[in-house]
Amino acid sequence: MRNKIKSKYEVLRQQIYIIIYGANTFWGKLFDLALLVIILLSVTLITLESMPKFDSIHHEFFVVAEWVITIFFTLEYILRIICNKRPLNYIFSFYGIVDLLSLLPMYLSFFIPTSKTLLVFRSLRLLRLFAILDLMPIIGQQYHLKLALKASRNKVLVFVYFIIVLSIVLGTLMYMIEGPKNGFTDIPTSIYWCIVTMTTVGYGDLAPNTPLGQAIASFIMIMGYGIIAVPTGIVSAEYSNAYKNNPELEEHKACSNCTTFIYDKEANYCYHCGEKLN
Repeated sequence: MRNKIKSKYEVLRQQIYIIIYGANTFWGKLFDLALLVIILLSVTLITLESMPKFDSIHHEFFVVAEWVITIFFTLEYILRIICNKRPLNYIFSFYGIVDLLSLLPMYLSFFIPTSKTLLVFRSLRLLRLFAILDLMPIIGQQYHLKLALKASRNKVLVFVYFIIVLSIVLGTLMYMIEGPKNGFTDIPTSIYWCIVTMTTVGYGDLAPNTPLGQAIASFIMIMGYGIIAVPTGIVSAEYSNAYKNNPELEEHKACSNCTTFIYDKEANYCYHCGEKLN
């Protein structure tokens, strides 16, 4: 009897898994589409609630709607934990943390009213759009990008460190040349100006007035274009290497039973449900 109940529970859990994670099934796509619509609705309601002219008229509606959406997200979060064979992997994953952050603000609002502003984390859940597209190449591209970022991490960190040192040196130099009378009141302010100029943002709140300061500013502006290109080139090179070194990532298959993506080309059975792969 106990085994029969356990068997029914396993079947139910697998069915829930197929609906929630099944990007290749009708009900899975419908669930993901409904989820994205609710996320968009939630973000829209939060945006409108921040506008006094709307909040003063529809405040009660906004509160009720947010609670309904929060309850839906809570049930979804619980179901994701239940249907996963390794629930801790989901709970501590990126999406698991984002899902939890989208729930907590409404419950914390009982104790900390200002915590409701953290509901903006719900917009991050729009990243689940990839689950709807049903395109294997996108999954491969995502993994290639992950490999490229990981491989270029040290190079980019060294480059960023160099830029920070350069900003401190040039910012200090501009403070000495321009001084408080031209708006460069202290070294941190001068470093801020240097970073804004180097990144070609150019707010215009500070500007050098001396010929030497303007000459250095011109050098920083021209150098800024090269600085922007360097990390892009580093990541692009590693992205290209990811293709050359991991050609097997181009081909993927999915389990016909639970639609789990299988990255191991040599696998004969689904690692999640045990179904034989075609």
